[in-house]
Amino acid sequence: MRVVRGHRTAGTVGAVSTSSPGSPGHDAVVVGAGHNGLVAANLLADAGWSVLVVEQQDQVGGAVRSDTEVHPGFVHDTFSAFYPFAAASPVISGLGLEEHGLRWRHPPAPLGHPFPDGGWALVHPDRHDTAAGLDDEHPGDGEAWLELCRTWDRVGEPLLSALLDPFPPVRGGARLLSRLPGAGGLHLVRELLTPAASFGAPRFGGRGARTLIAGSAGHADIPLDSTGSGAFGLIMTMLAQSVGFPVPEGGAGRLTEAMARRLESRGGRVLLGTEVESVEVRGGRAVAVRTREGERYAARRAVVADVSAPLLYGRLLDPADLPSRVARGMRSFELDPATVKVDWALSGPIPWAGAPAVAPGSFHVGDSLSQLQGALAEVAAGGVPERPFLLAGQMTTSDPTRSPAGTESLWAYTHVPQSVGARWGRDDVERFGDRVEARIEELAPGFGDRVLARRVLGPRDLQERNANLVGGAVNGGTSQLHQMLVLRPVPGLGRPETGIGGLYLGSSSAHPSGGVHGAPGANAARAALLHHRLHAPVRAGAGLLARLNRSATPGG
Repeated sequence: MRVVRGHRTAGTVGAVSTSSPGSPGHDAVVVGAGHNGLVAANLLADAGWSVLVVEQQDQVGGAVRSDTEVHPGFVHDTFSAFYPFAAASPVISGLGLEEHGLRWRHPPAPLGHPFPDGGWALVHPDRHDTAAGLDDEHPGDGEAWLELCRTWDRVGEPLLSALLDPFPPVRGGARLLSRLPGAGGLHLVRELLTPAASFGAPRFGGRGARTLIAGSAGHADIPLDSTGSGAFGLIMTMLAQSVGFPVPEGGAGRLTEAMARRLESRGGRVLLGTEVESVEVRGGRAVAVRTREGERYAARRAVVADVSAPLLYGRLLDPADLPSRVARGMRSFELDPATVKVDWALSGPIPWAGAPAVAPGSFHVGDSLSQLQGALAEVAAGGVPERPFLLAGQMTTSDPTRSPAGTESLWAYTHVPQSVGARWGRDDVERFGDRVEARIEELAPGFGDRVLARRVLGPRDLQERNANLVGGAVNGGTSQLHQMLVLRPVPGLGRPETGIGGLYLGSSSAHPSGGVHGAPGANAARAALLHHRLHAPVRAGAGLLARLNRSATPGG
């Protein structure tokens, strides 16, 4: 395959053409080649549209990329790593990416939580094995786990559909309502509204299941004592149990590279190494994008922005083109916390003080449910935890192609307040990386002796590598309820429409928020297709009237 960086042809992921001010352009221009942008581009190309994707970086992927810069022979996922939402997403599975080179790999166990006493809570691939481990710690918790899984079997699919579909979720919501009576009715509704800090207390007497759910809730920035955190923790944990935590063989970038190859096979094109400077609006409608190099790419039908809301509304659009309610709403837009990520190349596996029964791909580090809750609450209150809660991943354990045999490609990340991350320089970031490393050393004495190389990416580093990760925020904005559903990204939207004709927000700043499921991109593409169909009769009528007028004119 071919790729174009600026105007120079080079090698591996897609193709491109340019359009000048006088050319007809493309049906759609997509700003950003993150996974959401590539999903949108593929769906529009499937509908027969000509599509151009314009990406600032020299490779596709956005926050779904990998690199080999930490240590020779080691592949590290630069941003995201495990993809349960992708495995469960009808959008991504419907693309048939396996036909374009994607291969999924699964770790021996999807998820684990080590405790300071050497014990583990583990989600095994088989729910009965998970239940047996929980029951060993606290008799009765195994059957409680299986009952929770049976409840998920009834409501999981429509619940995910209701969360991922365009708002309001008519079809998924209707299916969910029809299944609720057989799954517990209002008792289940109450449980879903229970904060993660107390979620599962009536079901489980031991620490294992509740800590797994609370740790999974830590993937979002919803405080563990707030409504919404319990439901999110349940969803993540049940996805681990039902579809696992798969990874693309060879690195996260293989997922988005397959999307780009699929797009090219349908005539779509990708332009890399080109920064979009503005979206051109005429008569209240987006008609083109302009690049920093001065090129103009016309969009006959739609512009899809796979960029963060602050970037779209604060930089790419002229303030005079913003609808007043959007401008007013963006003044109170809230980012999620900043992120610090540490990557290690290890000479051997993690030397756990207490080895797990089965090696997990992803694991959480928190001494207990209460300590985990306290660390996340400290971040929410503007502080930097002395003992941060960590989300971590053993990538060679999950995919042996990631590093030489007998070694491990490892990462861990955690959050700090936006206000703190904005002030940190390189020394601050490295010292905090030491704090993260010390957390794992406590659980695995001798861990530091196995470190061949380390990379610490602070909030500024993450934003430099992906402009959409504003201040190191990886979720496109807070996932707390005051900025979700119809309130995302600003009150009154909740859909891909931006208030500007032909311009659609297709990033994680749009409903339904972050996660590699492709829903924001798919929702944007579907909205563009729907609006085009709805306006087609109007355009056809106007064209007919113009032809009639010409025929009635002498010489017409």
